[in-house]
Amino acid sequence: MDNFIVSARKYRPSTFETVVGQQHITGTLKNAIKNSQLAQAFLFCGPRGVGKTTCARILAKTINCQHLSSEIEACGTCDSCKSFQNGNSFSIHELDAASNNSVDDIRSLIEQVRIPPQTGKYKIYIIDEVHMLSTQAFNAFLKTLEEPPAYAIFILATTEKHKILPTILSRCQIFDFNRIKVEHIAGHLANIANKEGVAYDQDGLHLIAQKADGGLRDALSMFDQIVSFSNKNVSYQAVIDNLNILDYDYYFKLTDAIFSENSVNALLVFDEVLSNGFDGSHFISGLASHFRNLLVGKDASTLKLLEVSENIRQRYLEQAQQAEVGLLLSALNIANQCEINYRTSKNQRLQVELALLKMCHIRSAIQFNKQAIEMNNRPESVKKKPDTLAVNVVSAPPPVTATPKEPMKPTSPAAIHQDSSPKLQESTASGKLKIPSFKDIKLSSSIPSLSDVFKDKKETDPNADPEYITGSDQQHFTYDDFLKVWHAFADKAKAESKITLFTLMTANPPKLRDDFKVEVIVENAIQENLLSISKIDMLNELRVRLKNFSIDLIPVQAESNVVRKPYTNQEKYQAMVAKNPLVDKLRQEFNLGFE
Repeated sequence: MDNFIVSARKYRPSTFETVVGQQHITGTLKNAIKNSQLAQAFLFCGPRGVGKTTCARILAKTINCQHLSSEIEACGTCDSCKSFQNGNSFSIHELDAASNNSVDDIRSLIEQVRIPPQTGKYKIYIIDEVHMLSTQAFNAFLKTLEEPPAYAIFILATTEKHKILPTILSRCQIFDFNRIKVEHIAGHLANIANKEGVAYDQDGLHLIAQKADGGLRDALSMFDQIVSFSNKNVSYQAVIDNLNILDYDYYFKLTDAIFSENSVNALLVFDEVLSNGFDGSHFISGLASHFRNLLVGKDASTLKLLEVSENIRQRYLEQAQQAEVGLLLSALNIANQCEINYRTSKNQRLQVELALLKMCHIRSAIQFNKQAIEMNNRPESVKKKPDTLAVNVVSAPPPVTATPKEPMKPTSPAAIHQDSSPKLQESTASGKLKIPSFKDIKLSSSIPSLSDVFKDKKETDPNADPEYITGSDQQHFTYDDFLKVWHAFADKAKAESKITLFTLMTANPPKLRDDFKVEVIVENAIQENLLSISKIDMLNELRVRLKNFSIDLIPVQAESNVVRKPYTNQEKYQAMVAKNPLVDKLRQEFNLGFE
């Protein structure tokens, strides 16, 4: 126990070659050393646990190495390398800016920079978490960082580049570290497991790598934890149990239920997830990622985006073949919307269950939509019903004769002509019943039009309701008759508290033209809009009471001869200047303004 070292420290890279997943940076640094093109200041920035400080130490060790290899790697055996590895190098200094962020700390560092290195060619300063320096400390550091001695090199490291002053950034050569890929982390863990004699399966290592979210240090910490938990057997189930991760099986079973439109199984799977202590938000987020992976698995060119183990990849490929792209996109959209609304919902479980029920009915909705489109795209000849319908009759029943007490009355307004009876008997005798079409049916009387109905109504009932008047009536009326109806409607509007409409109708008298068009004077856009809204009710009243359907209302803008009263301070001042121009001269002399 006394000699135990965590994997993050024990297997920390010591050469550029052993750095995981940052080849674009290590290659650049090796070329700079080889060509003697080292900058006076470097800035390493990126997420936590991706190798920023590690690369800074490797760079510092390699620069001062006395016996560089042909691959531009530190030898590890010279005095400079040994002193650095033992932590007693006088040429390489590390400063934690999180705890040494004051101006005095930077001034002390600047004083040390003036002293040349005792051993080695360069004096290197590694400042970790440099964004924690205060603004005053940054400003004190500027001049030294821009023009350091020829033997001084600064290597700054930070996780938050946006907090560093632009003046500092402009003086550094910036290297952006990427998140380490899942397969690179899983491969590194496999190497460590082989060296430590730990049993493992690839699915478990991939799960650790995904949980680490691109950080190798986090992955190594979880690896040590699971090794202790499982007694050196890093299996898929051990990782799930120890890290409290939602198993892929939940999502595969739930997706099968959605594809088969089995809403009962979908709700039961979600209930099982909640019973195991998982949060609904975490579940719906993982479900959205699952649908994304299925979309990725639909095309061979996007398979590389699946950051899972080979076994899980095959399961994704198999399930992706069972689903249409439209279904997956709709389900992904529903899951995304549920995730957005989850935090603000008072019944969060119902929010997820409602999303699952929607997903289970996507396939039916898509099928119904396809059928509707096919029906709309059919030619008109197919959409129309045929004129005749032939029905096979096995044996024609004997004719039934009936002697009703009263003659039978036709059920429709038109009686079928007797000429159709022989055709009907002839088709029945041949074994097929041919129902005559409307073309073969002769009506005993024509169907009356609406105009005839209204005409008959007026002729038979002189006191009929005015609403039966047809649109062709144009009964003449006088202007006085019109005003009586007009003012009666205005009084009705006033009684109903429609004061604005009452004002519109009574402020200016309407003008009646010879073609029964009524010009209504409106003073502004508000009145014109009100007239447009009330026009239907007004015309119904006027046309019915005056028995003339040619009446129409036309808005006419009122002539603006009235000068508007000034309202704002600017308008009042302009009115005063118009009366007395000396007011403006007074304002200019005293340099006055408006409140």
